[in-house]
Amino acid sequence: MTSTSGSALPIEAPLLVGFGVTGRAVARALVNRGLTPVVVDDRPTPESETEAGQMDLELVAAPSEPQLDKLVSSASALLPSPGLPDHHPAFGLARVHGVPVLSEFDLARVWDERPILAITGTNGKTTVTMMVTEMLNRSGVRAEAVGNTDVPLVAAIDDPSIETFVVEASSFRLGHSRRFSPRVAAWLNFAPDHLDAHHSLDAYERAKASIWHHLTDGSLAVANADDPVVMTHARILKGGPARLERFSLTDQVEWRVERPIGGDLASAVLHGPDGPLPAVAELRRSQPHDVANALAAAAIARGGGASVDAIAQTLVSFAGLPHRLEPVGTAEGVTWYNDSKATVPHATVVAVAGFDSVVLIAGGKNKGLAMDSLASTVPPVRAVVATGAAADEIAAVFDSLVPVERADSMEEAIDLARKFARPGDVVVLSPACTSFDWYANYGERGRDFTRLVHERVLNT
Repeated sequence: MTSTSGSALPIEAPLLVGFGVTGRAVARALVNRGLTPVVVDDRPTPESETEAGQMDLELVAAPSEPQLDKLVSSASALLPSPGLPDHHPAFGLARVHGVPVLSEFDLARVWDERPILAITGTNGKTTVTMMVTEMLNRSGVRAEAVGNTDVPLVAAIDDPSIETFVVEASSFRLGHSRRFSPRVAAWLNFAPDHLDAHHSLDAYERAKASIWHHLTDGSLAVANADDPVVMTHARILKGGPARLERFSLTDQVEWRVERPIGGDLASAVLHGPDGPLPAVAELRRSQPHDVANALAAAAIARGGGASVDAIAQTLVSFAGLPHRLEPVGTAEGVTWYNDSKATVPHATVVAVAGFDSVVLIAGGKNKGLAMDSLASTVPPVRAVVATGAAADEIAAVFDSLVPVERADSMEEAIDLARKFARPGDVVVLSPACTSFDWYANYGERGRDFTRLVHERVLNT
């Protein structure tokens, strides 16, 4: 399906900056539609050079600023790869020359008008995206999870069988989008992140908030009523064309938990506008953030046409995703969890909140974020193993609060955590940092942790 509303975007001679997974998908989409972008990459790989050659595209490697200036000034639009830092000179040159900056979301809307359900937030995006996709498919709506996943939106639109796109919307894509107008737009939460790429925390917040900037009649905004930053922006929606629905663990809003008098979260039942949903006790993952994710997914999926039955079935069957507070095993009365995906302090704070007594393994490469908020995890955290490049930063937060040891390897971290742990404890790898000091990505880190726990703890 071709859109007429977005066809005026200046995409006839774009400059692509960055040629990773999304950059290559954008280039292929343009070439397949008879357009010829120029590509810039500061660190091209043999794979990217080969792909550019196969598409008969000019790939300019690490241009000087005068070269880049010439390329930007002659482009109809700048198409940055997600994650290109705000301080990259291409953005400044685009402002100087009046060249618009666009995202893959803009291109997709030029070429396709099928419904989009978009999900952003500092934490939980991937989990909620996958839950919503499953809810829709169970309802008979052919849906695909795209965007900040293995499949960029501009590639997914080539499949005519897809009826609805469930888009994991990163701040990088949102911040450079001009005409992104989802049918459902959800903002899950907000905490500091990506300050190594965004100019400031305010810039990161503005990028997230832009998910609601272009909503139209009939669209739905889904907001976390328990997050003050999200709700500050949600209040601006009142009186606008979009409908607003909220989810909460504490307030009586549209999507909520209902607890018996004196009951805790574990005894609660999920509720939506259509009535009761499964009880929290029926969920396979029922930490507070799991319950919030379940409510958000139900709201988004219902807004996208999923049936109540399909939503309920998915809620009770969804087992979670790897490296997100994933149980590894229990030995000596201690349960071990792999939460390697927690690459920011907020994610770690959320991860440990549902436990009574925690030995925390944290550290890695900091993304330029303050670690101070980790102090709020005491209790339930009662001991910490600090690892990696940020070990001193982690230790500085906890040194005066709980026992802390530093580890120079994952093997040592596991051995130290085992010494700290007592029956009834949980040991949680929830790093609050990226993996890029010791590992290529959080998945590799999580797999290594899981392997070593099995070797050194569970099988001994």
